[in-house]
Amino acid sequence: MAQDPEVVRALEGAVRTDPLNRALRLHLIDLLLAEAQHPAALGHCEVLLQQSPGDADAIHRKEAALAGFAAASPRAASLSPTQPDRERVSHEPLTDVPVSDLFDIVRPAVTLADVAGMTDVKQRLRLSFLEPMRNEELRRAFGHSLRSSLLLWGPPGCGKTFLAKALAGELGLYFIHVGIADILEMWLGNSERNVKRVFDEARRMRPTLMFIDELDALGHKRSQTSGAVRNVVNQLLLELDGATSDNEGLLVLGATNQVWDVDPALLRPGRFDRKVVVLPPDLPARAAILAHHLRKSPTEDLDLDSVARNTEGYSGADLARICSAAVEFALHDSVRAGSTRPVNQRHLEAARRDTPPSTRPWFNLAENYIAFSDDRDEYADLARYLTESRARWRRR
Repeated sequence: MAQDPEVVRALEGAVRTDPLNRALRLHLIDLLLAEAQHPAALGHCEVLLQQSPGDADAIHRKEAALAGFAAASPRAASLSPTQPDRERVSHEPLTDVPVSDLFDIVRPAVTLADVAGMTDVKQRLRLSFLEPMRNEELRRAFGHSLRSSLLLWGPPGCGKTFLAKALAGELGLYFIHVGIADILEMWLGNSERNVKRVFDEARRMRPTLMFIDELDALGHKRSQTSGAVRNVVNQLLLELDGATSDNEGLLVLGATNQVWDVDPALLRPGRFDRKVVVLPPDLPARAAILAHHLRKSPTEDLDLDSVARNTEGYSGADLARICSAAVEFALHDSVRAGSTRPVNQRHLEAARRDTPPSTRPWFNLAENYIAFSDDRDEYADLARYLTESRARWRRR
């Protein structure tokens, strides 16, 4: 039974207003699946899985969306009307930045200096991208090609997108953010063409940095998919190899929360063979993140180090949520008092107690992959973090 478009639009508006309402988003996904809007449904499934990687309902619906997408009829493509261009909204100024109808293009103002913590990750990025880019004569002397790819992986909300944007800003490059909504369409053949167009446009603007988000959705294991989804992975492999085009000057960063779902062919040499795990911020970084999110609010003298010590394993997004909740508590106190009440330590501690770390389900899932992996070295950095994190908890 066809759904009233107004109902779907109203539900989409409600989800935008209350993005953490799981029941509301699941209901929207069900309506989108019923209307065969599989790419849109898949996008909402990914949001839920970022919030809770082990969400069984979201995983089940994601599988249904992938299956429905793969089953798209070839005949439907020939009979379908021309699809309208999607609107693009950028939250950064687009002065002197080319416009694309496929994806967002920005020239970021942030640099790696704006990224709190992540010392090891930033060092890997310097070796892989910054040094070759900044030392052209040395690069040519060693015959080193200015084409590189690297996969950022780890729990949701830990800054993979911000890190990629900061790298582009550090290099002064255009930043192209590509997600599943930019690629996947229900009409057969369109998704593969979108992959080719994305890479063609990125090559046209090189040197540039392309950031492929949710790589596990775009590059899902072909052994677990069929039809159109498999063709998307094949096209992605073709473009990364530069088999029909020159990828010189094209830097590619991928990101995924679930590296174990990425097709192994995408992780072979010459593709995303280098992987860096992006983990929750360390203690100094947590204090810096809290200070950043409270910088525009009136506050008393706060002991942010105390809060940071009690938020081991919290993602950057979790810390932002703590600050937002603390501000709400201060607003409520201000309304009751009839005058401004700044954020105090009590507000901050109450917000911390009300905000559990969202990374816990992800780590529970990841530990299973560590335990049963044939290649323990693949998860060595994550295993080390878990061991050190447990030791810190025991010392407390």
